[in-house]
Amino acid sequence: MKKIIIEGNHPLSGKIKIGGAKNSVVALIPAAIMAKGKVKISNVPNISDKDALIEILKLLNVDVKKSTGIIEIDASNIKNCLIPESLSNKLRASYYFMGALLARFKKVEMYFPGGCNIGSRPINLHLKGFEALGAKITKEDSKYLIEASELKGADIMLDFASVGATVNLMIAASMAKGTTHIMNAAREAEIINIAELLNNMGAKITGAGTEEITIEGVSELHEAEIKVIPDRIEAGTYIIMGALLGDNLTIEGMIPEHNIVLLNKLQEMGVNFKLQNHKIILNKSNNLKATSVRTAVYPGFPTDLGQPISVLLTQANGISLFEETIWENRMGHVKYLNMMGANIEAERQHARITGPTPLHGENIIATDLRAGAALVTAGLIAEGTTVINDADHILRGYERIISKLSSVGANIKIVEV
Repeated sequence: MKKIIIEGNHPLSGKIKIGGAKNSVVALIPAAIMAKGKVKISNVPNISDKDALIEILKLLNVDVKKSTGIIEIDASNIKNCLIPESLSNKLRASYYFMGALLARFKKVEMYFPGGCNIGSRPINLHLKGFEALGAKITKEDSKYLIEASELKGADIMLDFASVGATVNLMIAASMAKGTTHIMNAAREAEIINIAELLNNMGAKITGAGTEEITIEGVSELHEAEIKVIPDRIEAGTYIIMGALLGDNLTIEGMIPEHNIVLLNKLQEMGVNFKLQNHKIILNKSNNLKATSVRTAVYPGFPTDLGQPISVLLTQANGISLFEETIWENRMGHVKYLNMMGANIEAERQHARITGPTPLHGENIIATDLRAGAALVTAGLIAEGTTVINDADHILRGYERIISKLSSVGANIKIVEV
């Protein structure tokens, strides 16, 4: 177990380069096993979720070659075997192996996936979609057996625009017979990136990034290459930090359009920033205006930035209202922000944040990935020293966060407990 120690209130100046998107690469890696040949993925972030997926690849007898920012996956000798709970439980995205193995072998056996405890996170939409494609599902405790004599294209209407279900069904339908329509599909940029890989492998997918995705099934997929898009959540997190502590802090390698809702909200609050193509320059902003933030499915305000922006709201003048609409357990950070001096009243998925309030260092706990990012942000602006325990959560999704922040002036380190 690791902990992060921060001495706060140091300005951030210099450049931070955004890495590849976590929410993209965690699906690209499982999708690669469908190809008969090598798949090369570049701009791969160095995060622990990637390492957990590689463990599953090795269990399946998939050849993996790694170099800086690149993974080459060759599933020519893949073996379809049970994915045990010890591996599936390390991250939520392990469930993408369901769609990939079902597509290639018409059978998959694995345990319920793990990940951050931010809500019940059922996979019923995935399972209903697999059934629509012709699969039979047998559940035994937390283990699933999903099998089909063949997969057939179907019209699938999602009850909720779920990213995970959209991607998993898109993967599985790529090798089904006939045409599949996924309606009320999620529209995130990462889905476009995943569809691009599948199409590079020989799939026939149109409509990714819209509410309806059409997949014409093919019998075989081949070798391909893909570059992971920049991580909009990593970019958004550092942008929020720059709004609080920036001294000409430059965030580069981002795609501004992917963060347009965040940027509009920051502009509304009076944050001092300037966009220049694929970079943004930020300076510490005083006299921030209180606002309301409501998370929503893309293209709404991202749930993954709800916790980090709550720290910015503690420094705004007046009362800000926050509502989380995606996950029911996204308030794990509030207790610790209040320990640090914030004035937040939270009930279920709603919070009332009164500011501005000075924050001070405390000994606190990261309850999940994005809560951890919020606490790092709080520690950076707090007087004194902040110790964040259970920091492994943060390393799941933020590549080299310690060195990136240190390089722009933060006094931050990580230690093994």
